[in-house]
Amino acid sequence: MSKPLEGIKIIDFTHVQAGPACTQLLAWFGADVIKVERPGSGDVTRNQLRDIPDADALYFTMLNSNKKSLTLDTKKPEGKEVLEKLIRESDVLVENFGPGALDRMGFSWERLNELNPKMIVASVKGFSDGHHYDDLKVYENVAQCAGGAASTTGFWDGPPTISAAALGDSNTGMHLAIGILTALIGRDKTGKGQKVAVSMQDSVLNLCRVKLRDQQRLERVGYLEEYPQYPHGEFSDVVPRGGNAGGGGQPGWVLKCKGWETDPNAYIYFTIQGHAWEPICKALGKPEWIDDPAYKTAEARQPHIFEIFGTIEGWLADKTKFEAVDILRKFDIPCAPVLTMKELANDPSLRASGTIVEVPHKKRGTYLTVGSPIKFSDMKPEVTASPLLGEHTDEVLASLGYSRQDIFNLHEIKAV
Repeated sequence: MSKPLEGIKIIDFTHVQAGPACTQLLAWFGADVIKVERPGSGDVTRNQLRDIPDADALYFTMLNSNKKSLTLDTKKPEGKEVLEKLIRESDVLVENFGPGALDRMGFSWERLNELNPKMIVASVKGFSDGHHYDDLKVYENVAQCAGGAASTTGFWDGPPTISAAALGDSNTGMHLAIGILTALIGRDKTGKGQKVAVSMQDSVLNLCRVKLRDQQRLERVGYLEEYPQYPHGEFSDVVPRGGNAGGGGQPGWVLKCKGWETDPNAYIYFTIQGHAWEPICKALGKPEWIDDPAYKTAEARQPHIFEIFGTIEGWLADKTKFEAVDILRKFDIPCAPVLTMKELANDPSLRASGTIVEVPHKKRGTYLTVGSPIKFSDMKPEVTASPLLGEHTDEVLASLGYSRQDIFNLHEIKAV
């Protein structure tokens, strides 16, 4: 089956997580992604947090599937020549170097546009161009702090908290992939390439839009009625940390289930939606709450919402998180078990859907990784192993018209 991005050639000058997450997604959908790496070392994540000596780390394998690896020394004239040929034949160049790195290599936007006017140059930034912090080096946790996520995550009596989800890295990569696809469609109409840039700060803030909403509401009325601090606590002039409260305006909390004393993940998330109040009461065996003025409306419930959650925890005390959810979902109550990475890795539904996949690797053996989170009716993306360092160098050079002798010579002078 052909894939939508077949025929699109991408030069992948990315490393670590944000850029590789972007190019991996495009590779899953059929793009020919050529990862350009430094000879002898390659992407730094090949060696980070290794669990098998002399084999690429999981950090690398889980972000670089379906790609080709070309080792190239762009500091040598011969390496620059190879890259110029590759640029002329490619559609997209993706990079997450530090500011000015491409210019110092001799591949400014003007030079790239001269070599290939149809080229789309896509960049991951820490901060947008012109931002007063645009010279700062940015990593995941830095981005979460700069983008507003950390200040609004955690409990009100504790410090700002970082999310384990890659809001700064992989999230930025997903935004960049959208930008690249949009630019490709635009090129079909204009015939011209363009620059596409996504900053990590902007991407985090984009996912924190409900908190920006709350900041404006707070400034207008002085309180946020769906936060645990209301009505008994006090609000300052900034959006507070709300613990496990629901961000959408529906009260919710993480509640203990059977076994919580020994299992740190024996919990469910339980949401009290207005229209679900009657089913909740029936599920809990509290039919008297349905029309009780102290419980009937969201406004009435909020002053003693934690008493209600306490009653629900009493109901949960003799039920595992899975038993509880199996009961509650019959009443159409929004809830979920708190799932561990081990439970997710072994979830048969996720295996069947291709969200979690096993991939054979030449040196690691079989490893577990994520598959495409996007599902299609007429396409099922196949996940193949990440490349060994330089595995496809000769193949890529041959596709650019280099003879066997040329390739031998390039190896001799260590340009590849």
